[in-house]
Amino acid sequence: MQVTVADIEDARDRLDDESVVRETPIETNRSLSAEVDADVRLKMEHLQRTGSFKTRGAYNKLTQVAATDSDATRALAASAGNHAQGVALAATKVGLDATIVMPKDAPQAKIDATEGYGAAVVLHGEDFQAAMRHAKTRIDDDCVFVHAYDDPDIVAGQGTLGLEIAEQVPDADTVVVPIGGGGLIGGIATAIKARSPETRVVGVQAESAATVPESLDKGVPVTIDSMQTIADGIATGGISELTYELIREHVDEVVTVTDTQIAESVLFMLERTKQMVEGAGAVSVAAVRSDALDVSDEVVVPLLCGGNLSMTDLQTVLTHGLTHRNQLVHLQVHIVDRPGEMSRVSELIADCGANIHDVTHERSAKELDVGDAYLQFHVQTSGTGQTERILESIRNAGYDVELLN
Repeated sequence: MQVTVADIEDARDRLDDESVVRETPIETNRSLSAEVDADVRLKMEHLQRTGSFKTRGAYNKLTQVAATDSDATRALAASAGNHAQGVALAATKVGLDATIVMPKDAPQAKIDATEGYGAAVVLHGEDFQAAMRHAKTRIDDDCVFVHAYDDPDIVAGQGTLGLEIAEQVPDADTVVVPIGGGGLIGGIATAIKARSPETRVVGVQAESAATVPESLDKGVPVTIDSMQTIADGIATGGISELTYELIREHVDEVVTVTDTQIAESVLFMLERTKQMVEGAGAVSVAAVRSDALDVSDEVVVPLLCGGNLSMTDLQTVLTHGLTHRNQLVHLQVHIVDRPGEMSRVSELIADCGANIHDVTHERSAKELDVGDAYLQFHVQTSGTGQTERILESIRNAGYDVELLN
């Protein structure tokens, strides 16, 4: 199997229904540009109807299935969420039923959206790989299996993003693309290198789900069984032979970012661009902001590939990011356990202008003397400066206090 720029151009001709796939805009971002000393142009693919790029590949494949004399009446796929929505919408548009197998812990917002686009959802397994194995047991003569990335038609559809970027930002020095199974970057890199060979294409993976660096080192696709990352949309556990070869041939560099960097970048996008992107969509921004990638004095295009962030996931990201910034702090204060101590310490915190989220008494720690206790506060602050003032105020009042973040 192989994918060429001609395949990608043919795919773009098929994406002729703007109610399914539209050309998404490019937006310059001054805040990010100033931070990294570059001209940053954000590719806003999270603004697609389904909230991600996945509809491009699914629609490219299923329009061809519908145009043939195929006996298929149903599309079948496995997905962590975004591919599910893309297949569901594309299948509905071309007149096919759809069944999507998703992991049991898939975000409810993605499950609801997939069903809303007309698909039946089956929950199975603890991760994408388990969902994929189960989906393959359900293949029969009535269905067409729509793989999330190991399919030339899927890759060609995703590659239409590369054509858009090359035309929208012809002077791009670097394009930064998230990597899960490799279909997105495989298609984009193929298109960009055909149109602008000098443009650098950089792939990004979440550190705890990074299979591509090791795959490139070993010369074969490598899989991992256990992944834990807030970027669930790219936690596929591996790439395919097809996408491996495309990455090896067309991608210049692959970097990794931590979950803390991803969470920070989700918050940055909310605060400084007023855009909500999911973890997988923020890894490109995390890479640009990290020391792993130097883009100074360049025109750089980070791809925001998805915006399907559930409120539960948003809460997790906010908690993680705010804790890292010292805007949500956990304080432990050693007190003599007598009436009024909680009130006195709370007043010290309030006098510094911070808000107490919650407080608990701990009287059973082994190191405590009889009659002593710990007060454990979760406090919302404006940042490191205010946190330091709170600690100083509590210590000046005669208490031992520890920052437990």
